[in-house]
Amino acid sequence: MNKLIIGLLILCSFNACAQDSKQNEQQLQISNAIKNNTVLLNNQEAVVPLLKLDKRTIASVSLGFSFQTVFDSLLNKYAKTTNFSSAQYLSDTTLDNLEDDLKYFNTVIITLPSTEAQNARNINFILSISKSKQVILALFGDAGGLQFFNSLNSPIIWTDQNTPISASVIPQAIFGGIGLSKKLAATLSPKYTLGAGFTTNSTRLKYTVPEDAGVNTNNLKEIDAIAREAIEARATPGIVVLVAKDGKVIFNKAYGNHTYSNEAPDKLTDIFDLASLTKTTATTPTIMRLVEQKKLNLDTNIGAYIPKARMSPMNNIKVREVMLHQAGFIPYIPFHNAIQTGDYSRDSSAAYPTKVADNYYIRKNYFKDVMWPKMLNSPIKTRGTYVYSDISMYIMKEIAERITGTPLDQYVQDNFYKPLGMQTAGFLPRNRFPREQIVPTEQDTYFRKTLLQGYVHDQGAALAGGVSGHAGLFASANDVAIIYQMLLNKGSYGGEQYFTPQIVDMFTAKQSNVSRRGLGFDRWDPDLTKKYPSETASPQTYGHTGYTGTCVWVDPARGLVYIFLSNRVYPSVTDKLGTLKIRGRIQDVINKAIDQK
Repeated sequence: MNKLIIGLLILCSFNACAQDSKQNEQQLQISNAIKNNTVLLNNQEAVVPLLKLDKRTIASVSLGFSFQTVFDSLLNKYAKTTNFSSAQYLSDTTLDNLEDDLKYFNTVIITLPSTEAQNARNINFILSISKSKQVILALFGDAGGLQFFNSLNSPIIWTDQNTPISASVIPQAIFGGIGLSKKLAATLSPKYTLGAGFTTNSTRLKYTVPEDAGVNTNNLKEIDAIAREAIEARATPGIVVLVAKDGKVIFNKAYGNHTYSNEAPDKLTDIFDLASLTKTTATTPTIMRLVEQKKLNLDTNIGAYIPKARMSPMNNIKVREVMLHQAGFIPYIPFHNAIQTGDYSRDSSAAYPTKVADNYYIRKNYFKDVMWPKMLNSPIKTRGTYVYSDISMYIMKEIAERITGTPLDQYVQDNFYKPLGMQTAGFLPRNRFPREQIVPTEQDTYFRKTLLQGYVHDQGAALAGGVSGHAGLFASANDVAIIYQMLLNKGSYGGEQYFTPQIVDMFTAKQSNVSRRGLGFDRWDPDLTKKYPSETASPQTYGHTGYTGTCVWVDPARGLVYIFLSNRVYPSVTDKLGTLKIRGRIQDVINKAIDQK
């Protein structure tokens, strides 16, 4: 198969072009052959796969490698990587200027075709930079290139293939998406001898074709039709779907546009307002960690953790009741309806410091003075029965912050998102990302009177400054996949154990006598007439949906993580996504494809 065809296959694989099962089987065969013949050397210190991503600043340097675009696109699925190329320094006799430009990076991944291995400029650069930084050298092509690196102690990953598919395999081996076990079949130098090589295990998501997980690509094609149906019915202007099976991302595709003007197509890297996915992707993992550390007891009352609650109706309610939505709280309080003219300003100032949206600032301490007392003193009407309430997660955020001494947004970044390699996930995305990467949520005509793009849609969360326990989290589909794959793995990901399996099982299992719910997590509904979350979902399925048109469902029986992101509330709220059952129907297509092995 020539390199052009291989290139098209690999680019299609990661951009979800129309491919049939036969093409994918062909690509998988090539990919597996490359993996099975790739050798990892100099890994005595177990640098590969990379650990501690939150402590790494990573640069990717091409020294004349032809397929760097493919290589870098895979690296960036695992961690933020900044790209450099020796071609930018052609006028230099040395690569000292490149080395200087890498001063802020502590980890440098270098791609080198074996035809460039004997170039003294390249050798000197690699040896010099390896003295002060963690270097990983990816060598593509003839094994003879290894003899020039007898004095290098940094890890070398060598493949005899210099193709786009090898450019997709090696980054995944570096991060643990793919495990390696091949040893050198011959002695190549005094250092690189017969039988040399290290074995690694798969510890992170792999990016591959459906056939790699025993799924026929052709059985997933109906997803395209359902997504088109949703967009044509104006249920949502755009959609991103991601499917991971057995730790392998086998489908990830973007449909439609940011808005109905069709000017900005949805991309896989787009950032969405996750709405209530915040509950299970930020707040609940924090509570899981605190319970595991025995800093929080689910059977202790709210008043033990929140002093201001002690004189309120919620004092004696147990934390467990809050997590199950059985505390008796009213569903929500429409705080935005009570806003007075003096409560907000179109400009920021010391008196109006909290940004709610573009050109909308709420007065200082509005949450503390107005919202929090109203919640604490809201009536307890239905204790012991299941009533879904946003107030629950306002309470849990407050409890978590009192125990940790850290704001929720900072806590989840430091403890989960950064170590996991989640690059986009977090609150207040406009502080970190260009507006164009964030999908607009709603043309708000009744409260903030502006386009909401990167500011949380939920009115209460917005008035609380954009960081709340029930809403406010934004992320790309890939980032959502990472944290839920960790949960599916019973708390393990990337060589780190984030939770014990027992804690994951406890929170995600059915924990209520009066509802289908787990602790924080929504679950499969045993009332089969509801077909929730989909007709074919297994009884082990857990996850959550979000008001903006999002969902994530983990089905341990199938080894499945399914993510659906959309902005169904653009330009204004519509129920069509629900009435057309778009999310559940796509889930059924996936389940049936998995079951048709």
